[in-house]
Amino acid sequence: MPETAPTTAPIGLPIRPLTKAAFAPFGTVIEADPARMRLINSGATERYHALAEAEAVGEGAHVIINIFRGSPRAFPYAVTMMERHPFGSQSFSPIDNRPWLVVVAEDENGRPGTPQVFRAGGRQGVNYHRNVWHHPLMTVGAVSDFLVVDRSDPGGNLEEFFYDRPFIIEDPGASA
Repeated sequence: MPETAPTTAPIGLPIRPLTKAAFAPFGTVIEADPARMRLINSGATERYHALAEAEAVGEGAHVIINIFRGSPRAFPYAVTMMERHPFGSQSFSPIDNRPWLVVVAEDENGRPGTPQVFRAGGRQGVNYHRNVWHHPLMTVGAVSDFLVVDRSDPGGNLEEFFYDRPFIIEDPGASA
């Protein structure tokens, strides 16, 4: 019997709502949590305390704060690669109050497994644990700014993986 060539047809990915429980294996959802609220400044300010912890390991490593400006992706979108940061966490918090997509995958023997897609609200951020496979920033509909906290040092903190077979994210508006 002749061998058949492996298929390279794309695989569709469902989009799920971003919740703390669903995202827990990959990191922390950053959003105002009434259980973490404290009044400060004589009651004029609500502080949502310690919503996530930044990680930075290695000699000379330190935590930095950035603004990333993401251009919107065109859909359907082919996920062909993932990245991870082995020596530090990375958080993304939207500034523009626009929904966006979070794409993550569990580690399968040093490579990312099947991606999972979450729809984040414009008031939800995420903090990826260090060494978690994720897709680069994925904005939807318009250019969007994000406050990003991550690790900086003289060495590198990036590993990329390219899939043999693409995964497809359909129109995010169609799976609300």
